[in-house]
Formats: sequence, C-alpha cells, structure tokens
Amino acid sequence: MIKCHLSRIMGEKKLRVADVARAVGVHRNAITLLYEETASRVEMDTINKLCAFLDCGIQDLFEYLPEGEN
Repeated sequence: MIKCHLSRIMGEKKLRVADVARAVGVHRNAITLLYEETASRVEMDTINKLCAFLDCGIQDLFEYLPEGEN
C-alpha cells in the first residue's frame, strides 16, 4: 500500500488545497484526491511540482507500507 503524506505536510505548512493547486498549476481535484488518499494514479509531473513547491523529497510525500502494516 502506498501512503500519501500530503495532508500532514500541508497541515504543518498551513496550506489549503486551493492554494497548493494554484501554486503548482494542477487541477484542484488532483490535489484533493492525494490529500484524501483516494487517488488511484498520479502523474509524475504532479509529483515533481508538489515536491518542488513543498520543498520535500518524494520519500517525504509517499511511503510504501507492506500489506497488513497500514
């Protein structure tokens, strides 16, 4: 299972979904799906833009958890 930490990172930085979407140039729905951990796929360009904007690495944004460890 892939865990997305976008909501935690955004909370720490006091950012709203709309603000992030506008800043990275990605549709708000794409950010919402990641924020709520309901996305089934993510464009590499979106990941790149998020990491650059949030000043984090991909390992900070996503985490792999083997099944049963969630």
